[in-house]
Amino acid sequence: MSKTIDATEMSQGAMVMESTEAPATQLRRGGSAYRRVNLALAAAGFSTFAILYCVQPLLPVFSRDFGLTPGAASLALSLTSATLAVALLGAGQISDVRGRKGMMAFCLFSVGLLTVLSAFAASWPQLLAIRALEGLLLSGVPAVAMAYLAEEIHPADLGGAMGLYIAGNAYGGMVGRVLTSFIVDHTESWRVALGVVGSLGVATALGFTLLLPPSRHFVPIDRPPLRGLHRPFLRHFGDPGLCWLFLTGFLLMGSFVTVYNYASYRLIAPPFSLAPGPAGTIFLVYLFGGPASATFGRLASRVERSRMIIIGLVSMFFGLSLTLTSALIVNIFGIGLITIGFFGAHAVASGWVGRRAEIGRGQAAALYLFSYYMGSSLIGTLGGWFYAGAGWAGMCGLLGALLMLALFVAIRLQRIERCEPLRG
Repeated sequence: MSKTIDATEMSQGAMVMESTEAPATQLRRGGSAYRRVNLALAAAGFSTFAILYCVQPLLPVFSRDFGLTPGAASLALSLTSATLAVALLGAGQISDVRGRKGMMAFCLFSVGLLTVLSAFAASWPQLLAIRALEGLLLSGVPAVAMAYLAEEIHPADLGGAMGLYIAGNAYGGMVGRVLTSFIVDHTESWRVALGVVGSLGVATALGFTLLLPPSRHFVPIDRPPLRGLHRPFLRHFGDPGLCWLFLTGFLLMGSFVTVYNYASYRLIAPPFSLAPGPAGTIFLVYLFGGPASATFGRLASRVERSRMIIIGLVSMFFGLSLTLTSALIVNIFGIGLITIGFFGAHAVASGWVGRRAEIGRGQAAALYLFSYYMGSSLIGTLGGWFYAGAGWAGMCGLLGALLMLALFVAIRLQRIERCEPLRG
């Protein structure tokens, strides 16, 4: 389960593993250094995604304390996702020049301290400025961790190490959400919740720095000229299949995050009227993502990848329709179907990017992740405007239309896959 629990950086990880020969000094499973690397990077992934998503259940509290609409409150997550998306395009290249461990440690310490600082924000603009800066710094972990693992871990044991790191990402996102939900339920203060999460982030950064062995196989490269940096990215837009996959990631993540952004608003309001803590337990449905990613990934190797994406989209659409009911258990079931469909389709789409990109796979992965996080940012905020203006049904109407667009894209991908079976 850990190898496929979250595909957020799975495509990037797959594309980093391109070395042809393994140096004898690379770390092997069973050694103490190998265990230290796994523990350090799993903790780093946990901290990164806990900090990124910890504000999601706090959005109703931001609305209450700052007098914000749901769409405006969602900027606490959307701005972080947007700056993260942009920074991912260059963070890996910076680490190729500056090094791996130092960059990750700096980013982890900085983000933890900024999260603590955000607990003392005097105004909404101050809080948003801090969250935007956090997004820039958060990019320094996922963009670099995969490269570190590929350089330091023996290829025979790299899959397990990647899986543990990805599992840390997924569980960090889930625990960050649930933890802040229960803290705000007992303290009624988002400041306490952010202070606790930030303090845990600083502690994790310290543990990471002490645990992670220094790079032994990193070879710095010369700083590339700025004039040609865009060319490796632009060439991928000549492949229509990759373009459709980038759009798929945008629509999938945007629809998924929007549901979770405003589920808390709906669950604390009539007819459900749940307290923030119990409402936050909806994020435990996230656990269905691991088995879904694994199952869809296995089936995609036997049948068409596009067909598995279509199945995931249909699951999301059907789950979305179930959330329109007033029965709590039916709503939970519906969000579960959305989660299963998202993780399954996303796992297939992100892996497909690596198979289609014949050259520059790292850049192709970065473009997919850029699209993925921009979908979270743009659609996540747009959904708040629909929720404020037309309620949950209006928001579902928007997401239903986007999922239909994603279905059209999947059908286009199916035609490409059938015409180019060897390449796709």
